[in-house]
Amino acid sequence: RITILPHGSLRILNASKSDEGRYLCQGVNVFGSAEITASLSVKEPTRIELTPKKIELTVGESIVLSCKAIHDSTMDVTFYWTLNGQPIDFEKEGGHFESIKAQASSADLMIRNILLMHAGRYGCRVQTAADTVSDETELLVRGPPGPPGVVIVEEITDTTATLSWSPGADNHSPISLYNLQARSPFSLGWQTVKTVPDLISGDMESAMAVELNPWVEYEFRVVATNKIGTGDPSAPSRVIRTNEAVPKTPPANVSGRSGRRHELVITWEPVSEEFQSGEGFGYIVAFRPNGTRGWKEKMVTSSDASKFIYRDESVPPLTPFEVKVGVYNNKGDGPFSPIVVICSAEGEPTAAPIDVKATSLSVSEILVAWKHIKESLGRPQGFEVGYWKDMQQEEAAEKVKTEGNESSILLTGLEGNTLYHLTVRAYNAAGYGPPSTAVHAATKKSPPSQAPGNIMWIQDGSHVSLGWEPVRPLANESDVMGYKVLFRQEGQSNSQVIETQKTSAVVLLPDVGVYIIEVCAVSEGGDGTASPQIRVPSFSGGKVTSAQSTLHVFSTSSSSITLLLALMVPSTSW
Repeated sequence: RITILPHGSLRILNASKSDEGRYLCQGVNVFGSAEITASLSVKEPTRIELTPKKIELTVGESIVLSCKAIHDSTMDVTFYWTLNGQPIDFEKEGGHFESIKAQASSADLMIRNILLMHAGRYGCRVQTAADTVSDETELLVRGPPGPPGVVIVEEITDTTATLSWSPGADNHSPISLYNLQARSPFSLGWQTVKTVPDLISGDMESAMAVELNPWVEYEFRVVATNKIGTGDPSAPSRVIRTNEAVPKTPPANVSGRSGRRHELVITWEPVSEEFQSGEGFGYIVAFRPNGTRGWKEKMVTSSDASKFIYRDESVPPLTPFEVKVGVYNNKGDGPFSPIVVICSAEGEPTAAPIDVKATSLSVSEILVAWKHIKESLGRPQGFEVGYWKDMQQEEAAEKVKTEGNESSILLTGLEGNTLYHLTVRAYNAAGYGPPSTAVHAATKKSPPSQAPGNIMWIQDGSHVSLGWEPVRPLANESDVMGYKVLFRQEGQSNSQVIETQKTSAVVLLPDVGVYIIEVCAVSEGGDGTASPQIRVPSFSGGKVTSAQSTLHVFSTSSSSITLLLALMVPSTSW
């Protein structure tokens, strides 16, 4: 059990506590001797327990692995965790791993929200100054299936495609079924398609996609499902186009639209390219007068067409027709839409508006009003008002339109003091009706261009008495009907208004502050030019005494104030 090796070392096998102590090694030769001592301590061997020993979990679950060390109480221990032999980097694992050490002789590994990639052999290694021991446990993770292998399109018809694929990883839970998905230029992403068989079991590796549209490009992919969930889809197949076929989808919403006299206007919603089923797609428009037997058919070769106009001078307005629209392509004729009844275009209005009146409202506005006689044919869609100046020809008239049953319109932007001639006529899609007899109206004269002059005011506390010289309009301007006094607090935009027929007014300034006051003439043609602005302070408190009253004069014949006496100056010092 105890041996001295050739190079002088001492080997002790199966050491025990009785071997503890101080050992002396002495070397002797002819020249003398030398010695060295060593102390031997015998420690209890370290043992570990790693639990649980074998684990099966599902993706998304969590677990704690416990590693307990049984060791000599005089020795410190260090724990290390590995996955498949590689140290776990707790900083780079996205929060899935956490090392927990609650006691000196044990450590736990928390694995949160387990992923498939976390499956493998987990090791716990315990190291002391005297020895190193380790243990492992196996973690198996069940999850949704992996993506199936390459999808191959084996056979194509006009409405079917036979597909095959290879199974992907089942991730420790058998595949229960497969789902086929398709994508085309007309679909919103990938869509599940009907198949034969209807349910594709997990042991199958081929199926047929059915009820596809003819002459459409498709891609296919396969998705596997097990008890855990649905996995990632396979890579898309190559793009294929189904075969051509006779179209099966007729146009929708066949109806009529207003047109000109003697026209039958037929409209429909174009058939999407997804349902045209082949090249050479077009429309067959069939129609006949209501109550007759034979159909007239016209070919419309544009796949994008949505309207056909049939013109026949012998067709009276509002004649009912039975109409249907069919489809065709290079493979043959498809179905017609359901028959609908559509009337030919009505005629243009035949009656002129009556009781036309034109009223001048201002220098630039005239209100035109009228009445219309109801007609069985030629119903109006609106009215057109034409207007021109007295010195112009009717051909130069400007025109504005109304829609619906409007019976008046306000013309704006006109020239002042000008005579206008006006007519009104009804219109619809077939054309225009006869104009009314012309009526006449003159816009008002322009408002006075002169501003009120030589404005004088006396302030008594919050009351301001104003006076000004009257405005005398020019020959081509409207007569003065009165005056407006506009006042507002400085910094505000909305003015208060006092109207008067005199050349004076008293203004009450309700709040403390500086007020802006203007005066302008009022006429039939509108408000005239405003006077220059007056800035007046408003006092707080009671009435201002006569000694505090101030006379102010502002002359518009000069660019400056001719007399301005400051507030609070005694009258005896003027």
